[in-house]
Amino acid sequence: MEFTSLAPNGPVLLTPRVHSDERGFFMETFRQNEFETHCGAWLFVQDNHSKSRAGVLRGMHYQLARPQGKLVRVICGRVYDAAVDMRASSPTFGKSFCAVLDDENRRMFWVPPGFAHGFLVLSPEAEFVYKCTDYYAPDDEHCLRFDDPAPGIVWPLPARQLFISDKDRQGLSFDGSPKYA
Repeated sequence: MEFTSLAPNGPVLLTPRVHSDERGFFMETFRQNEFETHCGAWLFVQDNHSKSRAGVLRGMHYQLARPQGKLVRVICGRVYDAAVDMRASSPTFGKSFCAVLDDENRRMFWVPPGFAHGFLVLSPEAEFVYKCTDYYAPDDEHCLRFDDPAPGIVWPLPARQLFISDKDRQGLSFDGSPKYA
């Protein structure tokens, strides 16, 4: 696995070594000791799997009292993945980090606790899986507005082509969103 840090104590892009032959391929998707060396000593307690159609934008979600780190990947399709640092004490506070994840590049994206996270489906459909460092707590969920200009996310599709839940459309601006200390 190749680990590319995008910021100190921030997101990391993981690129697995894929072993292919006429039968198909094999790749290791997670190894605790390597993950700890490059991303930190986090343990995962919940795995999630979603399937979405083209143009679906999910996010930008985060939990404040029980922040979740997420190790995300796409097993079918292509997504534009985005994370925004919500940690007021961080040197990258308010900065966005983005990556294209798909079933061809097989990259993974580590989104540490303290980041808002979301993704946009670029293919006809996509299956998105992720490991979380804490349990989903619906009473603690917050949503940063996906189109707030402050973090500088440039989504690769125009807003008129996006399918966004009512909950996500009601996300708060970066200035109005609760932050981590």
